[in-house]
Amino acid sequence: MEVETEMVTPGEVLGKTMELRAGKGTYASPETNFVYASLTGRRSILPPASDSPDQRPIVEITGHKPHGAVPEPGCIVLARVKKVMAKMASADIMCVDKKSVREKFTGIIRQQDVRATEIDKVDMHASFRAGDIVRALVLSLGDARAYYLSTAKNELGVVSAESPAGATMIPISWTEMQCPVTGQIEQRKVAKI
Repeated sequence: MEVETEMVTPGEVLGKTMELRAGKGTYASPETNFVYASLTGRRSILPPASDSPDQRPIVEITGHKPHGAVPEPGCIVLARVKKVMAKMASADIMCVDKKSVREKFTGIIRQQDVRATEIDKVDMHASFRAGDIVRALVLSLGDARAYYLSTAKNELGVVSAESPAGATMIPISWTEMQCPVTGQIEQRKVAKI
C-alpha cells in the first residue's frame, strides 16, 4: 500500500476514472470522469486484487478522525425540512442509507428537483412544510454550504409530517396527507412507501 502524506478535503480532484477506482472516502463522477474526495483526510493508493478483472489502483481517503455517514451523490438520505421558500427548500440531513450522520449536513431541494413532470408548475409550499421528514436522492455536492437533493421519483418525498394539531399525518394520495385528529387535508409531495 502506497500512503501519501498529502491531506485532501471534500471535493478535491484525486485523479481520472480511467486511471483510478473510487474507494472509501471517495466517489467517481460520471459527468466529469474524475474521482473526488468526499471527506477530509490522507490519500492512499491501493493495488487492485490480483484476481480482479479491473486492474486500476484504488484510491482511498483515511479520515483524520472517526466520522459517521457522509452523503455522496447517488445515495438516499432522510432529511428534516427547515425552511421552505418559493424556489427551494432547505433541510438538515439526518441519515445516509440508513446510517445516522454525526456532523451537520445541509441539503437543498430546488423547485426543478421536486418531481419529474410539470416542473414549472411545482409549488414548494404545497410540496413541503418545515418539520417534514423527506426521503431524497443526493444529486451532487452543490455549493459550499449544501448538497443538492431530489425527490423526483415515486419512492422519494415526504415520509412523515406533523399536522397543526400535533398528530402524525396519514398519506391519502401522492399529493395529500390528512390529520387523523381533525380530518384536515394538506398538500405534500408524498413518497410512495
